[in-house]
Amino acid sequence: MTGTPATFRIVTSAADISAADWNACAGDNNPFTLHAFISALEDSGSAVAAAGWQAAHAVLEDANGAILGIAPAYAKSHSQGEYVFDHGWADAFERAGGRYYPKYQMAVPFTPATGPRLLLQDTAHAPALIAGITQFCARQQISSAHATFIAPEQVPLFADAGWLIRHTEQFHWHNAGYGTFEDFLGSLASRKRKTIRRERREAAESGLRIVALSGADIRETHWDAFWHFYQDTGSRKWGQPYLTRAFFSLIGARMAERVLLVLAMDGDTPVAGALNFIGGDCLYGRYWGAVRDLPFLHFELCYYQAIDYAITHGLARVEAGAQGPHKLARGYVPVVTTSAHHIQHPGLRRAIEDYLERERPAIAADIRAMESFTPYRRGS
Repeated sequence: MTGTPATFRIVTSAADISAADWNACAGDNNPFTLHAFISALEDSGSAVAAAGWQAAHAVLEDANGAILGIAPAYAKSHSQGEYVFDHGWADAFERAGGRYYPKYQMAVPFTPATGPRLLLQDTAHAPALIAGITQFCARQQISSAHATFIAPEQVPLFADAGWLIRHTEQFHWHNAGYGTFEDFLGSLASRKRKTIRRERREAAESGLRIVALSGADIRETHWDAFWHFYQDTGSRKWGQPYLTRAFFSLIGARMAERVLLVLAMDGDTPVAGALNFIGGDCLYGRYWGAVRDLPFLHFELCYYQAIDYAITHGLARVEAGAQGPHKLARGYVPVVTTSAHHIQHPGLRRAIEDYLERERPAIAADIRAMESFTPYRRGS
């Protein structure tokens, strides 16, 4: 910290902070920490108390009320929509007579994408913001605080504060300075290269026209179509989709220039689509859906179109969301993702710390094993 006195408070809506003040802390590199995205989740009724996501954003201010830092966060009554699973921790604590919920979740709801969890004017303010969160949890008798999918440069800030560090894994595509999609294919083993070409060819043979829309080109009719895709995928994968229809209209109104909507069109009718968000150095794949089942259309819209866009626009990587070892064959490689956990109860903390000590080597071994299945030529 600098010598300036600071105060800590909790706000229960992103709307309580102006977009200008919020974004002055967030910067513009990560689309999910922008005021437009967080407020769209809340204003649309997607991330609200009734859904188990009560906004409890941490705010650090100087003596004049100027905002020094923000931690987007929620009081959670469950562990859904987070993608770093602590259900076992909750069950064990409650069987032992404890109360795990509510917990304090520093995250972007329903968004397993790496990013800053402390939005700071200056990293010197990080210790005070983290201390404010741990003290808030103690005062409110909240069992724990969790920061998930932390940008790598912020992990030491939590480790230095004594939070437990957990490793999980995802699959990301990395741009090795490719000039074209063909350059990317040239880095692959021959058999894998032929497989991707075949998949793209068969997807093209469906006769559908693929369009990539951003900004003002995205209309409400496109969101209507994508809503049906999202509903279909959500109902099949987890039973109840998290996002409301209003969310898509709000991001279209508030941040369409950060949206890449890839649609497969049958004439003028969308039949499948993939929703991506554009960051300063990364394309983030988020949702996919279709009303027609066609060979390899999923791979084309979600993975190959994303890679093509990243190459064309000079982005360093593509994050394709949680899970999915099938992404390996498409050029996405396993990477470590990191979360941090503050556990109030000493006994629960010791148990989780022991679990994490054993989990980390297992995650590392799994990543090493999967690396042997990547499609790249040796030395590429």
